[in-house]
Amino acid sequence: MSRRRRILVLHLAGQYPMGGIGWQAIHHVVGLARLGHDVYYVEDSTAQPYDPRTRGIAEDTTYGVEFLRRTMERCGLGDRWVYRDATGDRCHGLSRERLERLYRESDALFNVCGTTWLREEHLHCPVRVYLQTDPVHDQVRVMENDPSTLATLEAHTHHFTYAENLGQPDCLVPCLKFDWQPTRPPVVLDFWTPQAPGPGQAECFTTVATWKNLGKDLRVGGGTYRWSKHENFLRVIDLPHRASQPIELALENIDAATSDRLRAKGWRITDALSKSRDTEAYRDHIHASRGEFTVSKDLVVRTRTGWFSDRSVCYLAAGKPVVTQETGFSKFLPTGRGLFAFSTEDEAVSILSEINGDYAAHCRAARDVARAHFDSDRVLADLCRQAGL
Repeated sequence: MSRRRRILVLHLAGQYPMGGIGWQAIHHVVGLARLGHDVYYVEDSTAQPYDPRTRGIAEDTTYGVEFLRRTMERCGLGDRWVYRDATGDRCHGLSRERLERLYRESDALFNVCGTTWLREEHLHCPVRVYLQTDPVHDQVRVMENDPSTLATLEAHTHHFTYAENLGQPDCLVPCLKFDWQPTRPPVVLDFWTPQAPGPGQAECFTTVATWKNLGKDLRVGGGTYRWSKHENFLRVIDLPHRASQPIELALENIDAATSDRLRAKGWRITDALSKSRDTEAYRDHIHASRGEFTVSKDLVVRTRTGWFSDRSVCYLAAGKPVVTQETGFSKFLPTGRGLFAFSTEDEAVSILSEINGDYAAHCRAARDVARAHFDSDRVLADLCRQAGL
C-alpha cells in the first residue's frame, strides 16, 4: 500500500471566486484526501483577485477570501486552507508560519492550472506537479522558446494535461522538451448524486460560459486559433429552433445586441453569476438542467487536442447527458450513450432528438461514464502513481 503523503494543492478559487473554479479545487483536494493523503489547499499566486460582481480586478480580497472559506468549510476542509494576500502581506485561514512549514515539510505540490509561479520556498517540495487544465498556450510558448514559460515548466518535476491527444499525429500541437502525460478532470461522485428533477426542471439543456475572450489568440503552424467560444456558438445559432429544444446559456462578457440576436434564434440567455456565484448555486443549476449543450474554444477544437471540460464532467456525474463539441476526445472516451460529440449543427440536432427519445437511459449512461472515466479515486490515484507518490 502507498504511504500517506503530505500534498499541497495550489489553485485560484479565491482569486477567481466562481462556482466552477470552486468545484475544481474541491475535486482535487477532497479527491486526494480520499486516497489517504494529508492534503492542504494553498492559494499563493500573489495575483490580485477578480470580483465577478464588478467584472474587474478587486483591491480588497474580502469577497474572494469569504468565497474560499465557504467552499472549504462545505467540504470539511475548514482548517486546511490558506490564502496569502500579497498586497497586505498577510495570510487568511492558516498562518503564514504554518504555510512556510508546509512548504518545508510536504512531499508534493499540485499546481492546478499552473496558477502559481514557483518561488524558492515551493522548491522544498520534492515532487512538483504542473497540472495543465487549458492546453496549447504553454506548448506554443515552448515552441517559441519563451523564457518565462520555459522557466515556469522547468521548475516542476512532472507535467500533466487534460488534452489527451497532445503530440499525436492528428493533433496540430507538438509536445517539445517536456513529457506531457495525459490525465482527466477528477470528480468526487458523492458530491453529485443524481436527483429527481423538481416541477419545471429538466426542461433546458444548459451551460455556463464566457461568451467572448480576447487577447489570447495564438498562431500555430501558420493558422490563427481563437481563445474564445463565441464563434463556435454562432456556427450552431439555429439549433434551438431546429431541434425544438430549449437551450439556456448562462453567459459572461456578452453585449446586449448579441443577446438579442441569440434570443431571436430561440436561445435563452441569462447571467453567468446567477448560476455560479458559489459552489451550491452551480450544483443546483446543473441538477435543474436537462443536460449540457456547449461548444469548445476554437483553439482546442481545430488543433484536435482531445481536451475535455471539468464542467462537463460535473454534468455527467449528476446524471445529465452532455452534448459537446468534438476536440478529439472521442478517441479516448465512449460516446453515443450519455456523452455525445458533435461537429456540425445537423449532428447536434440529431443528437438532441436521440437523447429526448430515451432520456432516462441517457441520464443513467451519463453517470456511468463519469464513474468509469472521471472518478477521482481512479484519476488521481493514477496521477499520483505516475508522479511517484
